[in-house]
Amino acid sequence: MWNVNHCCWAMVVMLSSTYSWAFVTEKTAVFLSPKIEIGAGKSSNKLYYDVDFPRGHIALKSFNAEIVDEKGNSVPLYEAYLHHWIVMKYHQPKNATKTNPGIEIVQNSGLCQYNTLPYYFGVGSETRGVETHIPDPYGIEAGNPPKGYDEKWVINVHAIDTRGVQDKIGCIECRCDLFNITKDSDGKPLSPSYHGGLTCCPDESQCLLKKGFKPQNRTLYLKYTVKWVTWEHYILPLRVYVLDVTDVVKNNTHNCLVEYDVLPCKYGGKCVDVRRTKLPMNKGGYVIYGVAHEHVGGTGSTLYGQDGRVICNSLPKYGNGSEAGNEKGYLVGMTTCYPRPGSIKISNGEVLTLEVDYSNTKLHSGVMGLFYLLVADDLPHHKN
Repeated sequence: MWNVNHCCWAMVVMLSSTYSWAFVTEKTAVFLSPKIEIGAGKSSNKLYYDVDFPRGHIALKSFNAEIVDEKGNSVPLYEAYLHHWIVMKYHQPKNATKTNPGIEIVQNSGLCQYNTLPYYFGVGSETRGVETHIPDPYGIEAGNPPKGYDEKWVINVHAIDTRGVQDKIGCIECRCDLFNITKDSDGKPLSPSYHGGLTCCPDESQCLLKKGFKPQNRTLYLKYTVKWVTWEHYILPLRVYVLDVTDVVKNNTHNCLVEYDVLPCKYGGKCVDVRRTKLPMNKGGYVIYGVAHEHVGGTGSTLYGQDGRVICNSLPKYGNGSEAGNEKGYLVGMTTCYPRPGSIKISNGEVLTLEVDYSNTKLHSGVMGLFYLLVADDLPHHKN
């Protein structure tokens, strides 16, 4: 068993590889989140503040994560479903106290309303099958807070233990009837049209177990691997965008709902639910990386420019085995886009179209249609 001290354990492995560009040494660290104590059928959806993270003024190059047990073994999705993990940055006054923590979440570049999808890294069940490495000479800047502040990081991990449940897919789609949730967090009755979603699988909620199944508690962790380089003047900073297909923009006001239901089609057969939204990009730039986030049932997502050109098409991969990372029937990966440098540029004020497709041969509740985009102001030879 791993030696876990207090709320958090960190194993740091310093690796190095010499880049051709300016002999930059990339560093790697492997950390564990605080303990995730969870029982069969339980949902754990907690925020972990001030987690272990590389320090100093750095350029983040990648962030990968997965759920592991106490022995460090990868846990398959059919035992512990990783609904999502997200990593957010915050600033805190150096003179902060417990009674006055003064935490200020540092938003990404948008596009959602304040404090909605503000993360810098984050995915879900596809986490083991998504490439996240940022090409040189780009990076996400970190460790340069305003004077008088410390920069820290918070991780939100939402895991659902599906051992012994009556309906695994229903549990991971947070069906309200399976979690016996009838009211929202304010105590108001849920709408009959709300079949499931985040409201119905809050922290410590219980999904319906098979009769006679004896629940057993277990301890899990989010194991996350961070790669970075020391910040240098020749590194080009990236802006992080998280686009949401539920975002309906009115009068320049965004309204990201984060999730939605895919209702079953009436006629059966090969039915596809197609959602689209138009999103104005006040500030454009060069697209360096893109990837979509979907749930089970997702069949792909495409981001289009105002002229109809494809900026990025991201497709899901479904597992066909039993090992972690290839679980049959689960969405275990998403394809990514790494455009040739300078080939995809978004203009200032350009209106993008986000399209998200799901199979709707049956009901899917609480699905997401997000698109993660990294954008640069400059190309290497254009930097001032």
